[in-house]
Amino acid sequence: MRFSAALTAERLLPRQLAAKSRPLFERIDAALFQPGEQATAGRMSLAAFAIRIISAVIAFVSQVLLARWMGGFEYGIFVLVWVTMVIVGNLSCLGVHTSVVRYVPEYLEKNKLAELRGILLASRIFGFVVSTFFAVLGAVGIWLLAPSLESYYLLPFYLGVICIPMIALSDVLQGIARANGWVMTALSPTYLIRPVLILACMLGALQLGYPACAETAVISTIVATYVTTLIQLSSIASRAENRIPPGPRRYEPKIWMAVSVPIFLVEGFFFLLTNADVLMVGWFMPPDDVAVYFATVKTLAVVHFVYFAVKAGVAQRYSHYAHAGDRAGLAAFARETATWTFWPSLLIGVAVLLVGEFLLSLFGDGFVAGYPLLFVLVAGVVARSSVGPAESVLTMSGNQNICAVIYAVALAINVGLNIVLIPMFGLWGAAIATALAVVFEALALAAIVWQRLGIVMPVFLPARGTAEDVV
Repeated sequence: MRFSAALTAERLLPRQLAAKSRPLFERIDAALFQPGEQATAGRMSLAAFAIRIISAVIAFVSQVLLARWMGGFEYGIFVLVWVTMVIVGNLSCLGVHTSVVRYVPEYLEKNKLAELRGILLASRIFGFVVSTFFAVLGAVGIWLLAPSLESYYLLPFYLGVICIPMIALSDVLQGIARANGWVMTALSPTYLIRPVLILACMLGALQLGYPACAETAVISTIVATYVTTLIQLSSIASRAENRIPPGPRRYEPKIWMAVSVPIFLVEGFFFLLTNADVLMVGWFMPPDDVAVYFATVKTLAVVHFVYFAVKAGVAQRYSHYAHAGDRAGLAAFARETATWTFWPSLLIGVAVLLVGEFLLSLFGDGFVAGYPLLFVLVAGVVARSSVGPAESVLTMSGNQNICAVIYAVALAINVGLNIVLIPMFGLWGAAIATALAVVFEALALAAIVWQRLGIVMPVFLPARGTAEDVV
């Protein structure tokens, strides 16, 4: 017998309270058990959001402990190295980790099993090989730039490049899982298992007498990243292969890369846009300031996770509607997902502002200095959430090129403003530059989605409008 929240409430709650609360529990039942593709996507987004919330808690606790164990200076070195490695690892996939989310549903829809077998294998090999090349290139780059880098950054960066191939392979495997609708399998390794292992490895190293420094933290991260990715490889790859009958593989690298490269530009510019402020602060300011800014961003992370959770649950549905030629279904679903993104982001953003000062105090002395920055950063994130996963609507409907242009311009605005404002206003300059770039990104994406697809994404505008309404 299927679980029912409404029936359970009737059995457990007083009669009058159960009667008053029945409409609420009936909506919960509908969200959990209602059939149909849109309801399934909603449940996937809800599952992704739950994982990201738990992940945010784990990540926050781990970052607090790392900051307290290492102190602001060493912690600032570690976070700059780790953020850089995550960016390079993600970019070295060259967009393949996202294009599989588009092609796997398409091949399943059209019963192109040979092409499906081909992309499942080729994507993994490609991600690992190319990222290994980037890792070697990164090590050479560090060696060439060594005279201009602070000495305390050299060894952590040399160690950090070891993570790049596993970060890239992990992203590809996550994309394969997302393409198949396995949200829990897709997100758990990166957002639950890896941060717990990093913390466990660091704690174990400290117990064994190793110093609480950036080098120890990076080595702990290397171990955790390799273990997590190997677990992913053994579970996701075999599950994806077993889903289809054995047979020949067909490889279409030109077709795949024709889509992957523009997506790479979109994802790359977006990833740089969301992390450029930390990198720019690291370039202009000492590790202590990097630590304060990163702690502030981590405190805000739970608001970002609403957007990422919705995106993880709906990208493959966008692809389905687009390739099925269902423009009305795509429009209705896109508007629905914008609502899913905005209101939770707004509520959680307000909650973060209420408790942000206390949360930052947990990192240690001096970290509360980042609290005023939260108001600027939350405003930018909420503005971005008002258009939902608009870039996924574009990339999954074949409009990835213009999306890449938007992100390139937004990134240029972000970097340019950071270069101008950080020397003048310090951390305030980084926060203002990031917020302004994100607002531009949201407005531009909304305008292009309306121009190309006729869909009004901003939740505060009516579903039927004009291009002037969006712009």
